[in-house]
Amino acid sequence: MSPPTTLTLLQGTADLLILRALQGGSAHGYSISRFVRDRTEGVLTIEDAALYQALHRLEARGWIEAEWGLSENNRKAKYYALTHAGRQQVRNEIELWKKYAAAVFKVIEPA
Repeated sequence: MSPPTTLTLLQGTADLLILRALQGGSAHGYSISRFVRDRTEGVLTIEDAALYQALHRLEARGWIEAEWGLSENNRKAKYYALTHAGRQQVRNEIELWKKYAAAVFKVIEPA
């Protein structure tokens, strides 16, 4: 059985990737999803339902804010941006994930 070409994201992972995508400035949902897919060369994708659930969760926590605007295609789109608290949170999340990844590698790498 061959491994999947894309991986399903855990909730905390999706939150971190979305926050990281917004470090570059405000973006609408599709461009956030595209950022993740492009940066991971297609290995990670965020399904639409999970993306919008995460965006609502992050907005409720005060880490992002949203406003309506026009997309590149002249379509109405909701744009998301990091708040001050969100900028701090993305830094915290990155440090936590670095520690987490290092701990996992200690387990899976040969002794």
